[in-house]
Amino acid sequence: MLKTESMEMEGVEVSNVDKVFYPKTGFTKGQVIDYYVKVAPYLLPHLKNRPITLKRYPNGVEGMFFYEKRCPSHRPKWLKTTKVPKLEGGDIDYCVINDVKALVWAANLADLELHTFLHRAPDIEKPTSLAFDLDPGPPADILLCCEVGLWLKALFDKLGLQSFAKTSGSKGLQVYVPLNTSVNYDQTKAFARTVAETLEMHSPETVVAKMEKKLRKGKVMVDWSQNDIHKTTVNVYSLRAKEHPTVSTPVTWEEVQKALKKRKPLRFETNEVLQRVKKHGDLFAPVLTVKQKLPSLEKLGASLSP
Repeated sequence: MLKTESMEMEGVEVSNVDKVFYPKTGFTKGQVIDYYVKVAPYLLPHLKNRPITLKRYPNGVEGMFFYEKRCPSHRPKWLKTTKVPKLEGGDIDYCVINDVKALVWAANLADLELHTFLHRAPDIEKPTSLAFDLDPGPPADILLCCEVGLWLKALFDKLGLQSFAKTSGSKGLQVYVPLNTSVNYDQTKAFARTVAETLEMHSPETVVAKMEKKLRKGKVMVDWSQNDIHKTTVNVYSLRAKEHPTVSTPVTWEEVQKALKKRKPLRFETNEVLQRVKKHGDLFAPVLTVKQKLPSLEKLGASLSP
C-alpha cells in the first residue's frame, strides 16, 4: 500500500495518494493505484491496443464525474493514442493503455473505471468478441442475471460456442463470447440482438431486450447494443465507482450456478480479486485467444427453435 502523499510510481509522478476516494470504506487514491499496479499482469492483455474512455472521479465516488473520450492534451508524449470515428463525422484520438506506466498515469487522473471498445486498433471495425450486459431492474438483482446468464450459456453450448462470465462490478453480470476471427460489428450486433429478442419472446416475465428503462422493473435487460463500433463496456478487472471498491471480476460458470443455488450474490472487492488471480490466474484469458466463427443468423434461428 502506498503510504506517502506524493511519490513516483512506475516512472510516473502521482499525487494526493492519501485522498479518500471511497468514503464508506476509507479506500484511498493510493490504494486505487496500488490495486491497478498489482492486477496489471492480468488486466493489461485485455487493454492492449483498445481505445479507452476515461471515467474520472477527481473527488472520489461521491463527487462529480465525467467521461473523457478524447485523450487529454496534457498527456505525456510517450502515451499511445488511436483514432476512432465519430458518429457525426471526423474522429477522436483515444488513449491506449498498453503498459503499467500508462495505467498508473490514468489512475493518477482518478480514472477509476476503465471502459474499452470491443475492437483493437487498428482494426476498428473488427470486434474480437460478442458481449451481453445483463442489467437487473429492481427488485431484480444479480441472481436473476445469473439465471439469464445460464440460459445464454446453454444457447451458446448448443451452437458449439464457448462463453465466459464476469460480474459487472455493479449490479449485473456480463457474458462474453470470444471470436477473434474475421467479423464486423454489423454481424455481431444483428446476432446479439436476435439472441436478446428471442430470450425476451420466450421469457417475457424475466427478460427485456428493449432499451427503455421503464420496461426493466423486476426483469433483466439483455443489452445487445454494446456490440457497436461507438460503444464502450467496462473492462474486466476494472474498479467500479460504488460505495465499496468492487471490481468487474471473471467468474466460472460453476460459480454462477452455485451463486444461484445458494442465493448468494457474486460480488468482489480489490483484495478478493487479487487473491483470486493469485490462485486461479486470469479466468478471462481465453476471451483473448479462443477463435470461434460467428454462426449465421439462420443457424442461430434453428438453435433457438423449440
